[in-house]
Amino acid sequence: MFGSCLESSITKSNENGEYEVSKGVSSVVFKSILGFYRYGYVACPPSVSVKELREACDYFLIPFDFKTVKCQNLKDLLHELSNDGARKQFEKFLEDHILPAMATCAETGMRECHVVILDEDDYINWDEEYPPRNEERAQLIFNSEMYRFFKFVENRDVVKEVLKEKGLKKIRLGIEGCPTYMDKVKHRGSGTRPEVIYNYIQRPFLHASWESEDARGRHVDFQCVRSKSSNNLLSSINVEDVLNVDRLPPDGEGNEFVEGANLSID
Repeated sequence: MFGSCLESSITKSNENGEYEVSKGVSSVVFKSILGFYRYGYVACPPSVSVKELREACDYFLIPFDFKTVKCQNLKDLLHELSNDGARKQFEKFLEDHILPAMATCAETGMRECHVVILDEDDYINWDEEYPPRNEERAQLIFNSEMYRFFKFVENRDVVKEVLKEKGLKKIRLGIEGCPTYMDKVKHRGSGTRPEVIYNYIQRPFLHASWESEDARGRHVDFQCVRSKSSNNLLSSINVEDVLNVDRLPPDGEGNEFVEGANLSID
């Protein structure tokens, strides 16, 4: 009954004498997966990383949480759980706050958006006559929960992966200085723009673009190609032809001129 299956390449053992159920799933990991159906949880072996066990659980459709996975390395386990939570949380932030800000930029013809995440207690008061430079197009979001979320580097890595999956480009995330209110103005003289000094606070930011052309120039790219023609005008002239040109008649014997070389003036 099983003779044909045992003779096929599907059930052949590897060099270690092990049978691979799926590519990338070792026998040790598969044995731990089988424990879920016997005991109701998966015990992570010491020789297996939590990330490898996580991939196997996703492949076999086993829920990965603190109830179904027993692991000695709590740091890596909680890290994987945090990545799942960060992805779900950012999807909510994206739908409720970030996407409306991007749509506001898109409605004005922009193809990129710069979002600054602020705490709800932050005080922002930009002067109308002297606004901070390069900040007039920034989208400010006042949300304390999102502000705490973006402070973690691991969460920003998850955000970047999600935005890439959604087709956005030129993604940048980090912490930058955000101007809050004008401190003072220095007047240098008539005819020159005064120097405006603002107070700054460090806040998370997100920058993404949806431009299709990737800002490629539409100009023609001319290349310097060496010309095949001679650069020396004298080398292109046949000296013999010049010497054999008929001599002009002496003065008074005629009024003949070489065409294009001289003009007769009455």
